Amino acid sequence: MKQTTIPARSEVAPGDTWNLASLFESDEQWNGELARFSGLAAAVNAFKPAFASPDKLSAGTFADCLDAYAQAQQLGEKLGNYAFLKKSADESDAANLDRFGRYMMAASAFEAETSWLVPALQTIPDSLAKSADARLEAYRVWLDKLLRLKPYILGEKEERILALKIEGDQAPRTAFSALTNVDMDFGTVDTKDGPKPLSQTTWSRLMEDPDRAVRKDAYLKFYAAFDAHKNTIASLYAGSVNQDVALARIRGYESARAMALFPDKVDETVYDNLVSTVRSNLDALHRYYALRKRVLGLDELRHYDVYVPLVQAVKQTTPYEDAVGLIGKAVAPLGDEYVQTLTKGLLGGWVDRYENRGKRSGAFSSGGYEGDPYILMNYKDEVIRDVFTLAHEGGHSMHSWYSARSNPFMSYNYTIFEAEVASTLNEDLLFRHLLKQLPGEAGSAQMRAYLLSTRASDILATLYRQTMFAEYEHRTHALVESGTPLTAELLRSEYRKLLEAYFGPLMQFEEQSDLEGLRIPHFYNAFYVYKYATGISASLALAQRISNGGKSERDDYFRFLKSGGSRYPIEALRVAGVDMLSPEPVKAACAEFARIVAELEAALT
Repeated sequence: MKQTTIPARSEVAPGDTWNLASLFESDEQWNGELARFSGLAAAVNAFKPAFASPDKLSAGTFADCLDAYAQAQQLGEKLGNYAFLKKSADESDAANLDRFGRYMMAASAFEAETSWLVPALQTIPDSLAKSADARLEAYRVWLDKLLRLKPYILGEKEERILALKIEGDQAPRTAFSALTNVDMDFGTVDTKDGPKPLSQTTWSRLMEDPDRAVRKDAYLKFYAAFDAHKNTIASLYAGSVNQDVALARIRGYESARAMALFPDKVDETVYDNLVSTVRSNLDALHRYYALRKRVLGLDELRHYDVYVPLVQAVKQTTPYEDAVGLIGKAVAPLGDEYVQTLTKGLLGGWVDRYENRGKRSGAFSSGGYEGDPYILMNYKDEVIRDVFTLAHEGGHSMHSWYSARSNPFMSYNYTIFEAEVASTLNEDLLFRHLLKQLPGEAGSAQMRAYLLSTRASDILATLYRQTMFAEYEHRTHALVESGTPLTAELLRSEYRKLLEAYFGPLMQFEEQSDLEGLRIPHFYNAFYVYKYATGISASLALAQRISNGGKSERDDYFRFLKSGGSRYPIEALRVAGVDMLSPEPVKAACAEFARIVAELEAALT
């Protein structure tokens, strides 16, 4: 459906929106369940006296307590998912904002009121945690993971204080978002279509403008705004890092990074292997930038030249229904059940397909234990990249679909470390399928070049760029942990070193280029971005394994999809056939990028 104007939410055809009935039939039903949820903390707290004498706690009482807690958590997830989806579909609707706000207040209150439970669980005898009572089986994995945190769990009073601080600790992130998305004025940029407003949203489109003068003007104005606020933003980020370091010390971890990786049982060598392996394979990245300089016909490559497409998108209209069919053929190596389930979901209510006024930009998948694994899109028929986006989000949703059906609630949810594997694997299968389907005649040469260029750009953004970000995060936290305060000047200096290393000798930077390190919102969720890089490394290895293998390799992958949270991520990926403790998957991903760059060079010669 090609849109010439952006409709109001009320004007969107119901068949083009997600069907949230799998969560709640109506807003009124949601309101009633929120009221019920608000009273569930009392049901959990009724068991508090029993934990005063943990040695006398019976398996039956213990199971009753966990049942009450799990039921509340499951309802809370369902309530939150519905409120989040409604808000995402139309953030201009005051009712949606109010609903989400009421949910957040109720969820925060529940967490604070039941904050005694986790510390109390650390006091139970091992015999009770390992009891053969059948009712405890649904909590076995969750308990094992929780008790592994025992050395870092504090007393009831301290845990309650930390729970009450959660909302306040969001201040650096919230202030950064308000400043950069609302308060900062970036001005306008003159284009062939007239003046265009410059903002966080329009920035990426302007960086892809074929007119270099437009890109330069947008770049300089964008970073001029950050330059005007650099000390404030540096203070916000320093505050966030200081909070990470303080919490790690409060809980007794060796470092903030150790704290971030411990819950997923990811050894810090995985992080270090990623950085060192990518660092050792920067030649292909520098070769790519040399190709970019040559193809764009530039005397010198500037930082505002790195996002403009090397190959203009082939004009091709792919209606939404055709995109679903194309994706179904691409993921055929994963078997009939996967294809049929995904296809039915994409056509039958999982997806909010098109843009409307007030709708959140971009795309995401939001799966829960109950209800369908919903997908938000802003699909455009004429944008080929949107087909890849739909395949990507479909991978997330199928991961959620299998996880929820294969595990009890308290251990169904997979980690972010694993999340990007299923999504980027689908993208790679789509890329492989499209390349194979190209006819041999010269007319397909542009499409081939476009696909290669797009794939190279995607791997660069996910593997190399996120690794650079990960290296920066490690440096900033290590500086604070060594007693060095973070200032705007120091942050810029550290970031510039990374820019120069990753972009290579051909890149000519502006004085403001190192301000990029102050504008990345992911840095306010520390030690998160490395998971994108490890995820694509694993998915590329698995896509190759599945494409070249048979039933055994496919079955291994489905054991991974069905693992949910029943295994730690390194273990789950090993079951699928990839060992992330080894640098080999990252080496192979770098080699795949080098291969694509070589093919792209040949295609553009």
